[in-house]
Amino acid sequence: MPMTEMLQIALGLTIPFFLMAHFVHTRVAASAYDVNDRMGYIAGLIWNSTSGWNQAILLLVVWVHACIGLHMWLRVLPAWRRAQPVMVSLATLIPAFALAGFLVQGRIQYARLFSPDEGPGLVARYNMPSLPEFQTLIELTTQGIAIFTALLGLTLAIFLGRKYLGTRKSLRIRYVDGPEIQGRRGMTLLEMSRVTGVPHMALCGGRGRCTTCRVVIEDGADNVPQPSPQETASLRAVNAPPNARLACQLRPTEPITVLRVFRTDGRRARAHESLGKERRLAILFLDMRGFTARTTGQLPYDVVFLLNRFFDAIVPSITGAGGTIDKYLGDGLLAVFELGDERASALAALDAAAGIGSALHIFNQTLIAEKARPVAIGMGLHLGDLVLGEIGAADNAPRTIIGDTVNATSRLEAKTKELGVEALISRALLEAAGKDITSLDLVELQLRGVAHPISALAVEKAATLPALLSGDAGTTQGADNRPASASGA
Repeated sequence: MPMTEMLQIALGLTIPFFLMAHFVHTRVAASAYDVNDRMGYIAGLIWNSTSGWNQAILLLVVWVHACIGLHMWLRVLPAWRRAQPVMVSLATLIPAFALAGFLVQGRIQYARLFSPDEGPGLVARYNMPSLPEFQTLIELTTQGIAIFTALLGLTLAIFLGRKYLGTRKSLRIRYVDGPEIQGRRGMTLLEMSRVTGVPHMALCGGRGRCTTCRVVIEDGADNVPQPSPQETASLRAVNAPPNARLACQLRPTEPITVLRVFRTDGRRARAHESLGKERRLAILFLDMRGFTARTTGQLPYDVVFLLNRFFDAIVPSITGAGGTIDKYLGDGLLAVFELGDERASALAALDAAAGIGSALHIFNQTLIAEKARPVAIGMGLHLGDLVLGEIGAADNAPRTIIGDTVNATSRLEAKTKELGVEALISRALLEAAGKDITSLDLVELQLRGVAHPISALAVEKAATLPALLSGDAGTTQGADNRPASASGA
């Protein structure tokens, strides 16, 4: 547990010890003896006494406790980090001003309260307790502190008892590049890490407000409870793999092997199974045709502006179908459809290709209205074995995909230019999607750098893909028959 969190908990537990006297001599005194517990009564009563010092300490304890909690809550926000110098100044000045006010007013009220002239009137105004009543209030304060101490001790005893009994119902947690521990069922993985002394990153303090405590489950992922919708949304926002979980939300019920994604110094961990995971997925390569000729002589700003408009138009079709952008390649991109199985991945890729075709048509209509040339594209879609991993130097390695399938898809995309079509979709992808290919006119392509020929469906206009696959190609695709085979790339 971080020192700041330990300090916050310790300060919170000390508050009742300092607060008890204040509570008894105000709220309890007001109820029992009809005391008018205004601020003047309090300031004069505790000035230059042990209670005065206790209340000053209480103010600082509560303030520091609150400031730590506020910082732990908001520190992940950029606006909070920018405002920190101002907030630190305020956090220092506000209690200083409060104590200064107490010093001034307490001295004045004390002098008035015990003055022969004003004292009797103020005593009557505040209806201050008599000496026997004060003695009763002091006894109640002592009893309150004793009760709280007993409750605190009882809580500690229950915790230790549960921990002792829990050792008989423990489960094994193994950390990649770390120790193997025995955790108690019912605890979160983050709590298990902390009570056993395993360093575990948790920027928000384990409250589910960030993803820095996330782990990748290397073994036993099928035996853990399903994540909540909130946890799922947080993991999706950082493009986490399917077997990633938040340690502060995961409560293991069976033995698991996990990797802590972030080390306690904030750097990402490396060299583990999840960084080189093999899956069979659909991918899509896309390239804008004639980009170099189109942008020759243009200002860099205009080139960037065009690319951003183009990607803004087509990328929602990919993400909306469940795909993610693996990387941008200048005027093109590589997308991967990392869904649950091959069929879902292939169907998502087909949906994305059709959506891109429709989005491109709308985008080109806008360009034509602006007296600009429309954009032409080429897409290659393929399905095969991929390796998903983090490629690059330590602490600067983006997650990407590699493998022969990526190379073959790139060659398919390049071949669209030669054939004059918008998309080439491999037979492997169509079969994985469950499409009937017996009525489709597939072309056989010998691609450079690819060992075996690839059969693919040539699609003149990607927007017509749904009709083409449903057998209505005659009205949408055009009568131009593609050659039965082609070579080169």
